[in-house]
Amino acid sequence: MIRVLVADDEPLITAGIRTVLESADDIEVVAEAANGRAAVDQAVRHRVDVALIDVNMPILNGLDAMEELRLQLPAARTVVLTAFGEEANVLRALQNGAAGFVLKNCGPEELIRAVRAAHAGDAYLSPGVTRTVLGMVTPVQALVRREAAERLATLTSRESEVVSLVAEGMSNAEIGRRLRMSETTIKTYVSRILSKLGCSNRVQAALLVRDSGR
Repeated sequence: MIRVLVADDEPLITAGIRTVLESADDIEVVAEAANGRAAVDQAVRHRVDVALIDVNMPILNGLDAMEELRLQLPAARTVVLTAFGEEANVLRALQNGAAGFVLKNCGPEELIRAVRAAHAGDAYLSPGVTRTVLGMVTPVQALVRREAAERLATLTSRESEVVSLVAEGMSNAEIGRRLRMSETTIKTYVSRILSKLGCSNRVQAALLVRDSGR
């Protein structure tokens, strides 16, 4: 069975999606969420295979939720669900590793097909996503990688080593043991790194490392 999370702030839409997905004999909706923060928490808690996430949600929007989910549950595949096909959302979703992008006006079979494709490791883009948008993905990814690399280049060799371990999900204590340094010293390094990179937290720094292609 494909274990699915449905995240949307409109209860009727969530109920409708659940009905559609569970009409398939190989899909089970194991969790629901009405905001992006809950979506991440529920996806991790239930170890879902596929997270179907709406773009516009309170507390944490769907695209930001994707970024966190990518770090906390890398094995989960994400299908983005939205009522419109704005290019910026499509590009950011694909850059964040989305396995699918489906418009809310799609038919039931298309929704099921998108979930199955994501679970199988394939990508699914709604016909509403234009060829023009797809043509923009590669150059935009190259730009993101170059900008991330330039920001990381401002770090010293030791800071670069520390931020790479942060990106692996290590705590300050674990980094300290790896580098044979005190936890307090690592905490100081991390604070300095966040300041240099213009990141507000460890998650943003980790995503920057991944965007750089390290």
